[in-house]
Amino acid sequence: MPRQQHRHEQFMNEAIKEAKNALSKDEVPIGAVIVCQGQIIARAHNLTETLNDVTAHAEMQAITAAASHLGGKYLNECILYVTVEPCVMCAGACFRSQVRMVVFGAKDTKNGYRSISNKILHPKTTVVEGIMEHECSKLIKEFFKGKRDFL
Repeated sequence: MPRQQHRHEQFMNEAIKEAKNALSKDEVPIGAVIVCQGQIIARAHNLTETLNDVTAHAEMQAITAAASHLGGKYLNECILYVTVEPCVMCAGACFRSQVRMVVFGAKDTKNGYRSISNKILHPKTTVVEGIMEHECSKLIKEFFKGKRDFL
């Protein structure tokens, strides 16, 4: 396995841990970590139900924590790892914070930013998709299947 692929999987595993934290709170299981210079500087998971806040997505929480950690609003040397493709709102936050790279696991064909446009991210942001896609999508699918079965 190439070294970069291994690093992506290592940090995606940390994002998956965050997604599982969300799941334990009956939140949509999406997790995120932000890495700068090879170190995790922020970790977060969805808190929309807990905070009663539609903007409390994992990515938004992680971006806020990373900016606070760095003492500045730009994350142009940071990589965002997130278990599911960011929505338009989160992609916009990535644009504004100038995240260097977005690495995500599962695609979101309904609500992902690419359903609107590939140009929502900053032009200098690179994207890597499909890292541990099976594990990431399984969390989401099982969560929503459980919700449907409950109803």
